[in-house]
Amino acid sequence: MASAAEQMAANMSWGAFGKATELRQRILFTLGLLIVYRLGTFIPVPGIDGAELQRFMQEAATGIGGILSMFTGGALSRMGIFALGIMPYISASIIVQLLTAMVPKLEQLKKEGEQGRKKINQYTRYGTVFLATLQAYGLAVSLEAGNLVTDPGMFFRIACVITLVGGTMFLMWLGEQITARGIGNGISLIIFVGIIAEVPAALAQFFSQGRSGAISPAVIVGVILMVIVTIAFVVFMERALRKITIQYPRRQVGMKMYDGGNSHLPVKVNPAGVIPAIFASSLLLLPTTLATFSGSQTGPVMSTILAYFGPGQPLYLLFFTSMIVFFTYFYTANVSFKTEDVAENLKNQNGFIPGIRPGQKTVEYLDYVVARILVLGSGYLALVCLLPEILRSELAIPFYFGGTSVLIVVSVTMDTIQQVQSHLLAHQYEGLIEKSQLRGKSKKKGRRAPSRR
Repeated sequence: MASAAEQMAANMSWGAFGKATELRQRILFTLGLLIVYRLGTFIPVPGIDGAELQRFMQEAATGIGGILSMFTGGALSRMGIFALGIMPYISASIIVQLLTAMVPKLEQLKKEGEQGRKKINQYTRYGTVFLATLQAYGLAVSLEAGNLVTDPGMFFRIACVITLVGGTMFLMWLGEQITARGIGNGISLIIFVGIIAEVPAALAQFFSQGRSGAISPAVIVGVILMVIVTIAFVVFMERALRKITIQYPRRQVGMKMYDGGNSHLPVKVNPAGVIPAIFASSLLLLPTTLATFSGSQTGPVMSTILAYFGPGQPLYLLFFTSMIVFFTYFYTANVSFKTEDVAENLKNQNGFIPGIRPGQKTVEYLDYVVARILVLGSGYLALVCLLPEILRSELAIPFYFGGTSVLIVVSVTMDTIQQVQSHLLAHQYEGLIEKSQLRGKSKKKGRRAPSRR
């Protein structure tokens, strides 16, 4: 039987959305900042030879350049001020979270509440500046090596580094503002909008090659069916849950005795969401980005790396799979589902798992259950991300809306819709509380005072 909250969520309408002024302001604020991000992708880095860059990217679009353009919202193909995207911030977050799990001082800082979280965020920002500086300098050198600069030299390198690092820091600020004052996760929404913006151009190129005869109609239909099946599979797996039974004993509140009841603890098959795929992609795209713009000037070390870790290569697929599995377990254990905190909350609420003693035994049982669930969850993420890579390399399909992109788009869409529903639900509860208070006041006003004798 559906709960009261589920029934209320099912009865939501556009009328309820129109009355939720705070939610509407949050959505408009989010849309405004995302428009600012899209406008920034068209502002070029100073010193770039526009005609030469356009010619180069038309050739590279049939290769790895298409994937890079997809993840940066087209900013990299135009060498806009947001060409590095949000990936340096994601890489810095990976490093800081790894250090937090390994360094006792940082782990203690994480347990200090809001102040500790602010300090860790500050370290993440410092790491973002450092990584963005390294990547921007490498990209500037690669652009010079590829003859895509009007006036190469140290002045161009300094201007390019300042511009790209400033663009990344501005994107990081935009993401934090969206998370705090808008709707949805700001960083994920920035990546989501970048992917969605490049889909029409990718589809137009894909269908134009079909009209020219470069791709057979059977391949076009097969790719479309693959995308539809992948989307349906992602939606199914993202909504899949493992319910752990929770029992509450009889308890006395004041003079009333409440009977014990049963509930359940929902554990998602993929508690980490889209984060492992983003983390793994950010680590793998960096050397490819530098090699793409350096062209024939690529050094022997970078050539060796690309020969073994290029998209579609066995070591690339193996490393990608390993990173997805590792980050799925790591992010779940340290961020999205911390078994120690869950067990402590159950103990504080006098809840327990039938047959399991509260405390350490509950933590061990939850670790056992989550570890088994993540075998399926990490395998699902790896399958969705790698299957299009394998098909693209084997069949030479120039279509880059692959598994990682589908996973990001579907997951971010579902999370954002869920947050919108949560805000609408909270707004309806507030309306019910206000109505009940008004009824109470009207009854008090209508009650006549007893006459004195």
